[in-house]
Amino acid sequence: MLQPKSKFIQLLERNQPLLLDGGLATQLEAQGCDIGNELWSASVLQTNPEAIVAAHHAYLAAGAECLATASYQASHEGFAKQGLSHDEADALMLLSVALAKRARKEAASDVAIAASLGPYGAMLHDGSEYSGDYGVSAEVLRDFHSTRLQLFDDADVDVLALETIPSLQEAEVLADLLRDRKTPSWIGFSCRDEKHISDGTPLATVAKRFEGHPSVVAVGINCTPPQYASALVRELRAAVPDKFAMAYPNSGETYNVSDNKWLGTVTPGDCAAAAGEWIEAGAKVVGGCCRMGPEHISAMASLISESYRE
Repeated sequence: MLQPKSKFIQLLERNQPLLLDGGLATQLEAQGCDIGNELWSASVLQTNPEAIVAAHHAYLAAGAECLATASYQASHEGFAKQGLSHDEADALMLLSVALAKRARKEAASDVAIAASLGPYGAMLHDGSEYSGDYGVSAEVLRDFHSTRLQLFDDADVDVLALETIPSLQEAEVLADLLRDRKTPSWIGFSCRDEKHISDGTPLATVAKRFEGHPSVVAVGINCTPPQYASALVRELRAAVPDKFAMAYPNSGETYNVSDNKWLGTVTPGDCAAAAGEWIEAGAKVVGGCCRMGPEHISAMASLISESYRE
């Protein structure tokens, strides 16, 4: 049974859209953090936790109403590669929650806290979260996700954020694992075009796996080129009308895994205008993913404020 109305659900029940934060790794890099490693932003939990608090504050100042924890890339397997024990990995993942809550308290804010949980491919750090081509069994995926999900389900967060899910196989595993959680959850898919998730499955097909789901309250797309977002939101609204639709794509820039560099640029104004289109298409939750910084979220906040004045 879901916990009594979490802050995330309270925010969803308002008339206006809910604004997420942007890319945490993007802001950490802007602050000078070196995240060019397999743990990505999760490595900063060890090296500079104060920087994570500062990044959260940057998004709060921009108007974000939901903070994602610095745990997207965090996993027992990933930390084990760095020589950390299971208990040490748990402590770092729970630290990500504590840091987000600390930033919220320091800002005297009332935002929601989302436990960010990336796909199996994020742990591999080989770009496979954009293809879903893992070559592993469903049981391997179940083992990867189950203990981490339990840890965050007990961590007193407002929502479990399953992000950048690229394949039908992984989505089906998560649909089963999320069924008995007490914390509300959302699931975001990485998509290759206006109709298909990264492994080629139609978004409508995979989204229907969550129709009537007892703990998943929102279904969306993230880490996807923004030009596809409006069409994908419409697909979601038609496929799962009982769920809130989400759109928090990347900036549209291209990431080169081989040299860890981004190509292309996008302006905050472009993002705000695009967010207005996603909302018009039916998105209840909007925000940004990779390369979307506080300036982009601030522009979206202004658009929402001007459009939904009381």
